[in-house]
Amino acid sequence: MRMFTPAAGTVLLALLVGACGPEATPALPERVAMKGTPVGVTDTMVPEVFEAAGTAAPVRAATVSTKLMGTVTAVLVHEGDHVTAGQLMVTLDARDLVARRSQVEAGLAAAVAMQADAAAQAGRIRGLYADSAATKAQLDQAETGLARADAAVATARATAAELAATTSYAEVRAPFAGIVTRRFVDPGAFAAPGAPLVAVDDASTLRVTVSTAPEAVRGLRRGRVIDATIGDSTARATIEGAVPSGANLYTVNALVPNTGGHFLSGSAATLALPRGTRPALLVPARAVIHQADLTGVRVVSAGASSLRWVRLGRTNGAMVEVLSGVASGDTVLVPAEQ
Repeated sequence: MRMFTPAAGTVLLALLVGACGPEATPALPERVAMKGTPVGVTDTMVPEVFEAAGTAAPVRAATVSTKLMGTVTAVLVHEGDHVTAGQLMVTLDARDLVARRSQVEAGLAAAVAMQADAAAQAGRIRGLYADSAATKAQLDQAETGLARADAAVATARATAAELAATTSYAEVRAPFAGIVTRRFVDPGAFAAPGAPLVAVDDASTLRVTVSTAPEAVRGLRRGRVIDATIGDSTARATIEGAVPSGANLYTVNALVPNTGGHFLSGSAATLALPRGTRPALLVPARAVIHQADLTGVRVVSAGASSLRWVRLGRTNGAMVEVLSGVASGDTVLVPAEQ
């Protein structure tokens, strides 16, 4: 029979501790010396908002067409091209209009010549009538001839102007500066009146349109500036209007400047519609630590700080809302600027 000695117990204990290894020791919160500025966490009133989803579209968008029926001779733009106001984009075959223009110009010249002759004849008759050398009937006849000649000139000029306007439809130009988003025809295609030829968007200003319940638009006024999100970017939007659009439904439009083209038209967008205030816990955004998909802050205690994971809400300027992980009265560490 073997005796269990104190020395053997000491050896067994050492073997058990060695078998467990360092992984068996529970991890303690990392505590480091304070390097930064401690900031207290307190309850703060922040705006309560309702995020309504919608889309962002250009304020100005046009699909241009023509009033003529003819063959497309040239398409001078492609999708993605930047165009200026009045830039030529599509031309149509207008040879028949050019031929007719020669006829109209000849008719106008004949009408002007007849007007000059009638004016001269009327002048002579007026002089003779003043000397009692012409009858009143002759004067009336001359005045009538001059009036007819004037009417003929006016008709010829109107016909020329109408033809010039019709001929202009053979050249399709950009209605405003923007980007070509679609090209519907190619050279050789047949264009009909009203058929789409080219689509142009001006995305320098976007309109965010959302639909929401009536209670969400209470208090909204035209010109009020609110927060918006377009794609993955935040923006400031100016309320354009809120109108009923159906049973228990309102449509809200807001304008977002986009001169630099940072936001893409057609992107998903949200408007943060204000609904009063609510209490929240805010911490400086610089105090937040990001590690992969996790976010945390360093909480100060007993002259040192330890990392604590938190769940964040909306950003409010230089502050960010903390939904869980800290409580009112805690102190977080804001790192010193590098």
